[in-house]
Amino acid sequence: MDEVPQWTNTQASRTPAWGAVVSMALGVFGLVTAEFLPASLLTPMALDLGVSEGMAGQAVTATAVVGLITSLLVSAATRSIDRRYVLLGFTLLLIGSNLMVAFAPNIAVLLTGRVLLGIGLGGFWTMSTAVAMRLVPDALVPRALSMIVSGVAAATIVAAPVGSYVGDMFGWRSVFVLATALGVITFVVQFATLPNLAPNAATRLRTLVDVLVRPGVGLGLLAAMLVFAGHFAFFTYIRPHLENITDASITRSPAFCWVSASPISSVRCSAGFWSSVVCAAR
Repeated sequence: MDEVPQWTNTQASRTPAWGAVVSMALGVFGLVTAEFLPASLLTPMALDLGVSEGMAGQAVTATAVVGLITSLLVSAATRSIDRRYVLLGFTLLLIGSNLMVAFAPNIAVLLTGRVLLGIGLGGFWTMSTAVAMRLVPDALVPRALSMIVSGVAAATIVAAPVGSYVGDMFGWRSVFVLATALGVITFVVQFATLPNLAPNAATRLRTLVDVLVRPGVGLGLLAAMLVFAGHFAFFTYIRPHLENITDASITRSPAFCWVSASPISSVRCSAGFWSSVVCAAR
């Protein structure tokens, strides 16, 4: 994970960069929203691209697998790059990913776009905790982290039902165009508010191994992984199930989709957040 900053007395008393914290919350909101959209649009995506719903569901798998790999390697791979530019780069990947998906002529292009999202999602989420610690004094770190993770909570609650409803009205591609617009807004806000954040410590791949072998950490991460796997295995295909098995439609059952997604998503958010805190703080 990214390095943990060491505050000096001057840094601890400086004015917190709340604008930058809000921009990071927007970044997390945009990334997680894009992550969940295929689950709410799986049926029309599969129909339009001429593939099965199972194949279209690999859009979620591609993002998750690449996000996992990126989260493990990004700190070491970008150890000499200013964190401001790294985060802006991840947001550009979000924009590019949504554009590729919105105009994808086939499943291959769509999956390529989702791979880009996985890089942006895994990298941004991995660095968010450590960067937040550099934006505010120690006493305000919990508040900053709560603001950032609120972007995850909002996205998991809003993305699926809104994406389904808007996609039913204007087409699934229009939803990703809107997600692109959200990414552009996020990039502008981040560009205006994020300060230069030069790396302040060497990051090695060995650090990851050292963290995993500590008692309880590996087991905790395994438990979180099982929660995520169970969540996505269920959540990704809930729309095809509702439409094909129960004969429901988006206009008749958005509330059901909302309620069924929210509790599991909340568990996922909590597990993912605390896993990132543990790895970043040790």
